[in-house]
Amino acid sequence: MITRRTALAAGLAAPFVARSQAQAQNPTRNETLLLVQEYGPNSLDMQGIGASQPVNGVALNCYDRLLRFKPVPIPGGGGNAVKMGELEGELAESWQVASDGMSCTFKLRDATFHSGRPVTAKDVKWSLDRAVSIGGFATTQMNAGSLEKPEQFVALDDKTFRVDFVRKDKMTMSNLAVTIPFVIDSELAKANGGGDPWAKDWLKNNVAGSGAYRVESWKPGVETIYARNDAWTSGKLPHLRRVIARDIASPSTRRALIEKGDADISYGLPPKDFKDLIDAGKIKVVGVPIPNGVWSVYLNTAVGPFTDVRLRQAVAWVLPYEKILQASLFGRGLDMSGGPETPLVAWPQPFPYRTDPAKAKALVQAAAPGGLTTTLLFDAGNATVAEPMAVLIKEALAGIGITVEIGKIPGANFRGEISKKTNPMVLNRFAGWLDYPDYYLFWTLHGANSIFNIASYQNPALDKLIDTARFTDDAAVYQKSVIDFVSLAEREVPMVPIAQPTHDVAMQRTINGYQFQPCREPDFRYLTKGTAS
Repeated sequence: MITRRTALAAGLAAPFVARSQAQAQNPTRNETLLLVQEYGPNSLDMQGIGASQPVNGVALNCYDRLLRFKPVPIPGGGGNAVKMGELEGELAESWQVASDGMSCTFKLRDATFHSGRPVTAKDVKWSLDRAVSIGGFATTQMNAGSLEKPEQFVALDDKTFRVDFVRKDKMTMSNLAVTIPFVIDSELAKANGGGDPWAKDWLKNNVAGSGAYRVESWKPGVETIYARNDAWTSGKLPHLRRVIARDIASPSTRRALIEKGDADISYGLPPKDFKDLIDAGKIKVVGVPIPNGVWSVYLNTAVGPFTDVRLRQAVAWVLPYEKILQASLFGRGLDMSGGPETPLVAWPQPFPYRTDPAKAKALVQAAAPGGLTTTLLFDAGNATVAEPMAVLIKEALAGIGITVEIGKIPGANFRGEISKKTNPMVLNRFAGWLDYPDYYLFWTLHGANSIFNIASYQNPALDKLIDTARFTDDAAVYQKSVIDFVSLAEREVPMVPIAQPTHDVAMQRTINGYQFQPCREPDFRYLTKGTAS
């Protein structure tokens, strides 16, 4: 129950206090959105080192990119999602890929930064130069679409910008539409950079964008308030004039606020809460299976017992997939077991394994007749879902002679732990922004050995198939390569896919226009508030 004390502690009354006549021009209740979320941005610069997941929301709403994903209706209704390759201009009024396929030229629309300065091609170049040079996640993400060095970015004049391709890569154009390659007011940033060529400290605490919203107030750990940029020209002016994003750690409090009607929208509730809200029918819940997102068990192929493929296959045969889906995700996802013998040209897709303890036990007896003891780690920050998964995995493996000790790693330390690549079993959800099979397996199984190759899997044959799929422009070659590398991954099982989770959002029935984005942060630009649906 929400008490007056709870409401005051959360600051819920503040946005909607009575306004005087002098304040009549302030946003109305129907032009103001209250979002309640677990935690907010730890920075205002998504290109910066150490930026947390919610900083993507700042980049999405407060900055523009050259391109954006075109809204595509969600099959089940409730709003829109995206589809790779379906793009439309944001700062780009038009664009043309060269006849040789090795560059793309963009014509910029008339747009201004929040400072009032016009957006120019020089700003675009500085921003993309920064993204490929600053290091960390931003540079890694740019490289994923073969955007690798400043020399690729050319300002031809104030309104014309060119990207030169280092190779033909179908991911390049889509990669320009994710949150990372946002365009910064370069003159403002450099003027406040204090000698730092990329103004990292200043941009961490200030927005210098041209996007549909500006940050009116930011109190880390408390709230972020966004105000509409009425001069925005890179799309239809948003309905919402003000957005208040409140940080409330307790999921039960966030759920109660939604159910009471005291909050408009919430992300990141536990799956059980979303299921309960759907069953009750009062609150609208929109769910999208996370593109290129899978909960998997990663089995270390370099050290420890799972260097033996028979033991990896045993794990794949014994997991209680349906029970895990119901007990940890409460049905809010898709089972990744029982797939066809010949894979589809798709990812995620079910592997051909299904729960068969007898087959699993026979494999363990052949590989480790006396059984074995091992460990299973997961990110404690995902414990709501991961812990019941881990418990069911432990119980299932005990039945075939594998004793499992479960370890919870604090969220702040989890990436550091998996980067060691010494843990026998790790439970993790990875979701790639670019929805291609070769993109996902490049990050998780390719010999480039990214941090997300938790299994430390090395197989030149797989690498060749992934690379062929990524860079070919022959549809038949692409399809064969995908089928072949998924088949190989199914046989070798360095990771066992368990479920593709659903990204759920709870909102009042007066909220419409929901737009799912690959970064999974709220896109305020499309949301409307008014008539119940």
